[in-house]
Amino acid sequence: MMRMATFIVLLVALLSTIAPLPLEALNVRGHLLKSKTFLSPAFFLRPGSVSNKFYYDVPFPRGHLAFKSFNAEVVDENGVPVPLHETYLHHWVVEPYYALKNSTSADKQKLPKRIIARNSGVCKNTLGQYYGLGSETRHTATWVPDPYGIEIGNPAKPPEGYEEKWLINVHAIDTRGAIDKIGCTECKCDLYNITIDEYGRKIPKDYIGGLFCCYDETQCKVREGFNGELRKLFLRYTVTWLDWSDAVVPVKIYIFDVTDTSLPDGKSESACMVEYQVEECSPGNRAKNECIDVKVTKQMLPRGGDVVFGVAHQHSGGLGASIHGQDGRLLCASIPTYGNGEEAGNEENYIVGLSTCYPRPGSVKVSDGEVLTVVSNYSSDRQHTGVMGLLYILVAEQEQPAPKPALCFSFPVPWCLPSWLTNNM
Repeated sequence: MMRMATFIVLLVALLSTIAPLPLEALNVRGHLLKSKTFLSPAFFLRPGSVSNKFYYDVPFPRGHLAFKSFNAEVVDENGVPVPLHETYLHHWVVEPYYALKNSTSADKQKLPKRIIARNSGVCKNTLGQYYGLGSETRHTATWVPDPYGIEIGNPAKPPEGYEEKWLINVHAIDTRGAIDKIGCTECKCDLYNITIDEYGRKIPKDYIGGLFCCYDETQCKVREGFNGELRKLFLRYTVTWLDWSDAVVPVKIYIFDVTDTSLPDGKSESACMVEYQVEECSPGNRAKNECIDVKVTKQMLPRGGDVVFGVAHQHSGGLGASIHGQDGRLLCASIPTYGNGEEAGNEENYIVGLSTCYPRPGSVKVSDGEVLTVVSNYSSDRQHTGVMGLLYILVAEQEQPAPKPALCFSFPVPWCLPSWLTNNM
């Protein structure tokens, strides 16, 4: 008994000294999961003002890594989360780019100082980000399931003379004291008194609201006499990653846009407009309680594989979005959650989260060149301007293994095992 007691004491002491990592710290066959939180450069907002800035070379993990998640929210200078009814987070996007190492080479050889490293999506001139969310950011999962990961920092990827860096775009609207908070967040042009865009071009008369009218340093109308302090704010973002290894299965990022008007025949360029307008429903539809705007488009997926993740991005009024295979099968449906309170993360009348799709590995497959249907639903109880209907999916491309050589024998006569048997050996 004494020996047994001594053994147990020694075993407990040994276990306590090695202090095993918690299960959540291990990932993809035991590789260490790492996480770090950063702050964007500060941006400043007064009541009614807009900040829509691009920050280059932001703090970011370095090395050849597997990107597992990216979560973000707006906080004040004390690190306190700011509610949407005070500062509306229209969107944030993060994407890599290649920066020229030697700036003098740009002048001598006329090389670009920056080259954007886009995702694999079908929108050629827009929506190139790796991740991007808006008001839903606090309650929308961005986790890439095991054993998958988004490859970043591959030293073989940058063109010669360039290195990988990261940019973040933060579009935030201060609605303190606004005469129409929702109108400000939907960027209605009359509330901003805007008739030309940020490049000096005249805005068409039929353009009621959207990104053209709430660009950086514009001002939405606030109540006369309302006073509010100038705020110093940040985007606080947390990145989770693994060191890259053969245990990680790479995925590609595709972003589909319901406003794409090109034909999915491979003959016309994509025409992703990013945003659109929802008109108020007719009296007849209102009487039948059918005030739902449904927008549909088709886009072609260049390369197939297994869908391992999916999520939508919509604005207030959104009722959900979905993406379907060429045969009509549902690949992913993403439904919004609206807040019902005042605190950050539960703001009433704002989308505070969107559901995500995590199919069982290998259960949702798409083919090379498959034409997918994107559907975006909005309430049309009232007019909505500048809305979005995006759907992100991650696809793991499946390489077909080379067939195994037949296993043959020469005794007592020449013969071979059937291929179905050798392929499973």
